Amino acid sequence: MGSLLVTGGAGYVGSHAVRQLQCKGEKIVVLDDLSEGHRQATAGVDLVVADLADTTRIGSVLDELFQKETFDVVLHFAGRAYVGESVRDPERYYRINVGGGIELLSAMARNGVPRIIFSSTCATYGEPDTVPILEDHPQRPLSAYGRTKLAFELALKDFEIAHGIRHINFRYFNAAGAHPDGTLGEDHRPETHLIPLVCDAALGLRPAVDIFGTDYPTPDGTCIRDYIHVVDLADAHILGVEALRSGASSTSYNLGMGHGYSVLEVVESVKRVSGRDVTARHTPRRPGDPPSLVASSQKASDELGWKPSFKDLDDIVKTAWQFKQSYPQGYSKT
Repeated sequence: MGSLLVTGGAGYVGSHAVRQLQCKGEKIVVLDDLSEGHRQATAGVDLVVADLADTTRIGSVLDELFQKETFDVVLHFAGRAYVGESVRDPERYYRINVGGGIELLSAMARNGVPRIIFSSTCATYGEPDTVPILEDHPQRPLSAYGRTKLAFELALKDFEIAHGIRHINFRYFNAAGAHPDGTLGEDHRPETHLIPLVCDAALGLRPAVDIFGTDYPTPDGTCIRDYIHVVDLADAHILGVEALRSGASSTSYNLGMGHGYSVLEVVESVKRVSGRDVTARHTPRRPGDPPSLVASSQKASDELGWKPSFKDLDDIVKTAWQFKQSYPQGYSKT
């Protein structure tokens, strides 16, 4: 059994995966440029600070890593993940999410690294024809973010044909929550995820939380999303590593709870958990927001034995609220 290289391991989902893999006794090296991740989230782990999209340097950095240590699986979390930003600046997304990923795959091919797990997204599906969404649903992404994630999924297929690199794509739905011990959580700059934004409003760090659209064809008129706890996502990566090491074929899995909650239900959950009021400000719809995105994760359950352990929205929110109370300004300030 070799070591694991985790790109983007200082970020939100990546740092939780690193923590869970450490608990399994895995030897891990994190590669992160710290543009979105946080050094504090990698305490006790070997950290290499480098940018996958830095074409002048990254090839030699990766070659040195792969030649110094035997890595048998790479977990690839690194990348940009802001839909609005991707629409305004698609060049950045193609350069980082696709170009940086190709640098990684090329180095893996040069050095004989045989397996990779990719942090993909439900955004590759676009507007769903049916809900819950299955893995064979057509992929018609609506943004540069979704298209760059899909482009890398396609690159993985071609690198397997050419170089035999087997892969798993995990298509996340809405990652949420924080580590139950309160030491790891969400700290995005800027924050765009709903639960931490509502927690900020409950703490008085922002005057209100914006509700983008209240006229959707849903029971309360607001968008419905499938929230999956970040530790459950991390645990799926443990199972993915085990599957690839056991010879599993390349494939894709949705990771979600299988049922959704509306924006207003999330606001009410934070109010219940925090015991504080939250001002909700109704604003117009955002372009491209589907009314409902809910996963079918039956394939991950059947093939990997994956079962989410955080099954109630309030339980997810409790962990996010605990982290926000301990780190109201994120990792850098308390």
